[in-house]
This record gives sequence, C-alpha cells and structure tokens, in this order.
Amino acid sequence: MTGMAERLAALQASYYSDLEAKVAALRGDGLAVIRLDVGSPDLPPPPAVVAAMVSAAWEPDCHGYQPLHGPPALRQAWAEMYRRVFGVQLDPQHQVTPLLGSKSGIYLLTAAWVSPGDVVLVPDPAYPVYAQSARLAGGQVHFMPLRRESGYLPDLGSIPAAVLRRARLLWLNYPNNPTTATAGLDFFRRAVDFARRHGLLLCHDAAYARVTYGSCRAPSVLQVPGAEEVAVEFNSLSKSHNMAGWRIGAAVGNAQALEALRRIKPVVQSGSFGPLQVAAVRALAGFDDWIAQRNVTYQRRRDLALQCLREMGLEPEEPAATLYIWCPLPRRWPAVDLAERLLLEAGVSVAPGTIFGSLGERHVRISLGAPLERLEQAFERWAHWWRSNGAEHPAGGRAS
Repeated sequence: MTGMAERLAALQASYYSDLEAKVAALRGDGLAVIRLDVGSPDLPPPPAVVAAMVSAAWEPDCHGYQPLHGPPALRQAWAEMYRRVFGVQLDPQHQVTPLLGSKSGIYLLTAAWVSPGDVVLVPDPAYPVYAQSARLAGGQVHFMPLRRESGYLPDLGSIPAAVLRRARLLWLNYPNNPTTATAGLDFFRRAVDFARRHGLLLCHDAAYARVTYGSCRAPSVLQVPGAEEVAVEFNSLSKSHNMAGWRIGAAVGNAQALEALRRIKPVVQSGSFGPLQVAAVRALAGFDDWIAQRNVTYQRRRDLALQCLREMGLEPEEPAATLYIWCPLPRRWPAVDLAERLLLEAGVSVAPGTIFGSLGERHVRISLGAPLERLEQAFERWAHWWRSNGAEHPAGGRAS
C-alpha cells in the first residue's frame, strides 16, 4: 500500500478539524470555551418546518431511496421562492437541481466543469471550498484580491489576459463570507458581461442572501437579464432557515452547467431523506416574516459585538448582511497568533482570517451564532485579556 492519492497533497489541512480536537481537550481540562469561530446558526428552524419533517417521518413509505435530483415538488418550491423573493423565473425541470447542502454542489460542479490545467478564478479571502474543489479537479487557482478600499469587490479588469485564456470558472459570493461585503446589481451586471465576453461559467454562492439587516436586500445574480446564459447560483436553507445540519441546498440557473452537475451526482450521492425534502418544501413556501424577525435577533448581536470591539480600540467592519463580523487587527497581531492566544488564555474561539486566504492576515472572523448573554461573556473575557496582553503582545500561558 503506497498511501493517499497525490491530489490530496494540494489540499490545505482542515483548520476546523484541528480546532475541534483542541477545543475538546480544553473543555476536558475544565476551560469553558465559547465558540465564535464557526458560522452555524444556534437558533432552531421555524416550528412548522420541524413539524412537517416529523409528520413525514411517520409515513411508512418515506424511508427508501428518493429521487436523485429531488421530487418535482421540491424543484418547484425552489423556483417559486426565486420568483417570490428575487423576481426570477426558473424552469424547475432544467434550471433547478436540489443538493445535499450547497457545499457538495460547489465541489461537484467544479469536478464536472474543470479539466486538469484549467484556471478557476477565486476571491481572496474566500470560503476555502472554492479553491479546494478546483485543486481536487486538477485545476489551477488564480486569486482575485478583495480589498477594503474597493468594497471587497474583485477588480475583474486586472486579471491577466493569459490567465483568462485558460479560465473556466469565476467564483463570486455576496453577501460575502468572510468580509460581510454586499454587492449590488450594477456589479453583477459587469460580472455577467465579463463572464460572457471571456467564455466563463459564473458561479455565485448566495448562501447568505437572506441574512440581511435594516434596509439591505441582497440580490440574486440571476436578476441580471440574460444571466442564466452564463451563471449558476448556489443557495441553501442552512443560513436562511437555520437548517445547517439538515444539508438542503440547490443550484439554479444555467441549464447546461446543471446538466453536467446532474451527470456527476449519481457517482457520489443519492437523494436526500424524504422527510427532509417535505420540510424543505414547507420552508421554501414562505416564512418571510420569520426570517425578518430572526435577522433582528442577529442585528442585536451584531450591535453588541461592534460596541464591544470598538471599546477595545478595534475597527470592525459593520456588516449589512451575513452572521459574521470581519475585524481588522493591529499590525503587531498576526491573525493566527491572536486566535490561538485568545482560545488558550481566555477561552474564546474566533476564526483567523488566514484560513480564508492570504489577504485575511491580521483579520479575524467572529460568528454571531451565540445568544446575547454568551456573546457578552465572550467579549468580557476578550476585553480583560486584551487589557492585560493586547498592547505588549507578550509570551503567555493559558487561562485557568
């Protein structure tokens, strides 16, 4: 036996796998770690959605294999949601493909569309799965910088012509993880035109489109006239309906790309559990008021976190969407150093920006997926630790 496939050498180690083990060890030693690192909603889905799943689970014929590409009712429910929320018309049969969470679809479409040597255009910083999927497919990654001064939008015109000649996919993600930036239809129009001119498949990850604050309304890239000719959008119930562990998502848009995705799906997936599909249809049918009220809860958490960070002298971005805060650090604090020290010495876990790309250095991403009282406790610990150690950046030990 010679070991793992060579393609795995291109993958970075999983930060969260190592973190899980570290947090478990610290908790075993009696340190009550507060986790603000992972973007997992802490609140439940709408009760009616849970009830729909439970009721369906009692049906005797729902426990076998399900349609691989989802039943017509589920595809129609995704299409109807896009019509109601975004004003986008989709053909449920050819322009909607249900997924076991959008992450799996991101990988599968990349594997179906990218050949060895092709270039995939990926933002920096970004959700790591975009680049990881490209590398597993044998593709090469060209990173597009996202900078604060440009609103964390990529400068598509700066991509070298030699790169564009080999490029196949362009990844975008707004509202953005990790920077929390939003994009308007003007930017999406430019991106669609860019993809058309250069023969690219534009892939937009819209996982946070329904986690917004105040007057912010995040658009779909498919609202751009003609976008379905060049674009696929990934969506999910993970963040919109607090259903991250249910693994329910969809890819919608360009029919040719979705046909490629449907050809590769049977190799690695079966249809999702029938009662989950029933619950997804129920979730997609509405709950707009519930989503708005849930976002008010996140906004209260956001405002508390911003206040606490500013009182420490930090200058966090004020997000109009997502369940994160993207916080720059003083120059003396590399992101990994601060995250490690804060975990070991204060029992607060945040995500270092470097796990999202090189331009995440000297940033941390803070999740709002914790109740107000836990957030208050976390920032009290952080502020105490910051007053004790922040200015000097000394070598230190671990909190008791």
